[in-house]
Amino acid sequence: MTLLVLGASSQIGRFLLPRLREAGHAVLALSRRPQPAMLGVRWIEGGLPEAMPRDLPPLSGIVSYGPLLPFAQWLAQAPLRGLPRIVATSSMSAQTKRDSVVAAEREIARLLHEGEQTLADACAARGLAWMVLRPTIVYGAGLDRSLTPIARRAARLRLFPLPAGRGLRQPVHADDIALASIAALDPSAAGGVVVPIGGGERLTAAQMFARVRDSLPVATVPLPVPSVALHLAARLAPKLRGPLGRLDEDLVADNTALLRLLGVQPRPFRPDAGCWGPAR
Repeated sequence: MTLLVLGASSQIGRFLLPRLREAGHAVLALSRRPQPAMLGVRWIEGGLPEAMPRDLPPLSGIVSYGPLLPFAQWLAQAPLRGLPRIVATSSMSAQTKRDSVVAAEREIARLLHEGEQTLADACAARGLAWMVLRPTIVYGAGLDRSLTPIARRAARLRLFPLPAGRGLRQPVHADDIALASIAALDPSAAGGVVVPIGGGERLTAAQMFARVRDSLPVATVPLPVPSVALHLAARLAPKLRGPLGRLDEDLVADNTALLRLLGVQPRPFRPDAGCWGPAR
């Protein structure tokens, strides 16, 4: 297949490209900046929405790991040849932040929903098969903005805050999302669906943070943070009100459709130091 990958240098893209190359697919990888040469991958510079290349070859599939709404808007009018299958990522934030007390988080959820609907409409108008993957917390390449900053800060300070949190979490490795993307590109795969994808294990927020601490290459001093301190922090720092307020909420995904439609069983949460990227 000839595939176009947007967000090729993202954390998921870093796992997807080698797998596509090993499978013998021809890959066009889009990036805003020059990237190191990779055998079997042709890098092209561009970006959503205005800087997309216009002279694309006939494509078997398009994978997008970038912002969903701009991608869907581009797809609606893109000069495509052929009928490529479309695989894109959204986020479980479309669900978990929908009723957030923080207006900015509610806007994130709204934009994600709008992106999903715009993509569905664009594909329906053009007769394209599509699938949207909705991951939970993503980790694995040291590029995420959730667990990696916590891990790196703790490794630098040698102090690891462990907030109280009873809500369930289900971190998903970026490579498992790459595997699901490849399965979704198969011509026999289901189309026209939004599929949640979480890790292969559910654990409390407190257990998740403890495992991140255990994965670090340096020893850190644990610093338990009681609930009263979290409530105070949320009052003093309004930007933290959303994530701190969800520590006792379950933020998980039902992987039933993932397994049934794509045959993908994500790995449990067993991070190692490599998941947080090179030491800084």
